[in-house]
Amino acid sequence: MAFSTTISGYETSLFSKTQKSHGFKSVVKTPFIGQVSKIPLYKHIDSKRFAANNSVSVVRSVLSTPPSSEAKKQTHDKQVFDFEEYMITKAKTVNKALDDAIPVQEPIKIHEAMRYSLLAGGKRVRPMLCIAACELVGGKENVVMPTACAVEMIHTMSLIHDDLPCMDNDDLRRGKPTSHKVYGEDTAVLAGDALLSLSFEHVAARTIGVSSDLVVRAIVELGNAVGSEGLVAGQIVDMDSEGKLVDLNHLEYIHVHKTAKLLEAAGVCGAILGGANSADVERVRRYSRCIGLLFQVVDDILDVTKSSEELGKTAGKDLVTDKTTYPKLMGLEKARKFADQLVAQALEELSYFDPAKAAPLSHLAKYIAYRQN
Repeated sequence: MAFSTTISGYETSLFSKTQKSHGFKSVVKTPFIGQVSKIPLYKHIDSKRFAANNSVSVVRSVLSTPPSSEAKKQTHDKQVFDFEEYMITKAKTVNKALDDAIPVQEPIKIHEAMRYSLLAGGKRVRPMLCIAACELVGGKENVVMPTACAVEMIHTMSLIHDDLPCMDNDDLRRGKPTSHKVYGEDTAVLAGDALLSLSFEHVAARTIGVSSDLVVRAIVELGNAVGSEGLVAGQIVDMDSEGKLVDLNHLEYIHVHKTAKLLEAAGVCGAILGGANSADVERVRRYSRCIGLLFQVVDDILDVTKSSEELGKTAGKDLVTDKTTYPKLMGLEKARKFADQLVAQALEELSYFDPAKAAPLSHLAKYIAYRQN
């Protein structure tokens, strides 16, 4: 089954012919063009809406036009689920688990550096996704918490390394000086390495209440998400693309791997450890992949529309380093409309589940779209 879509005059086809349901296989000759063998990511995107010189008409853009106060009230009246309270509660639980996972011990310096970045705040979207996916299919929070923490450890490692002078060279992260500015580049590298190592140990040693087979499956998902077919692949292609003219295929390859893969793994690991059947695991995978790419599209939009103070990190950095972004390639409005389509597709994947159990994930998709930092 072939799948491609035309956006701003570019044809994009995210997956190679060798794609398997657990991840992306690299293609040496044509790494950014291929076919979907199992799961089309954006199966309902109307490509004509994004074609060059095509007028676009939508009722409401998720990102550009927030709902009216009356619409918000009607929505609130119909829904008893309090997502803000859910976020606060889950974040507190995750933060406590992360704090417990890395006590201050010898060598003091490395553990302090690990804790500095890991406990620096943040939205905790990835562990929240992991927990919500587990609960969606009937699993328990205590079972999936070690994996939720592991996902955040991996994410924090990627931020520490991404901020290094040899990578993105950033001085600000989550409103605080980056790890290498506080502890030096050498310690920052080691702190990231230690977090990555600890993440897998934490899943293997702390997960209880499920079979070892399920734990191994979760570890495989995490390994695939962070390695040379996941985050590392996205990062290396991203670095090699600076200052170059790239098309939408190329850009989406970068962000599907660099950003979406870890979010995908978070959701899939939660579903696996929650005991989901294979069909539901794949639905969660597609949902998570959609919001993973949505996260990056919104990041690109915020980078050109918000200040450093609002973002808690250096704004406009992509322009300075001449990186290709969705607004740069598609234009700001078309990038926003592309985000709308990703939200719609993510929500459709949740339509197969109990609405009450799916409520956290439904609200999470909208939160990612509406977020301001």
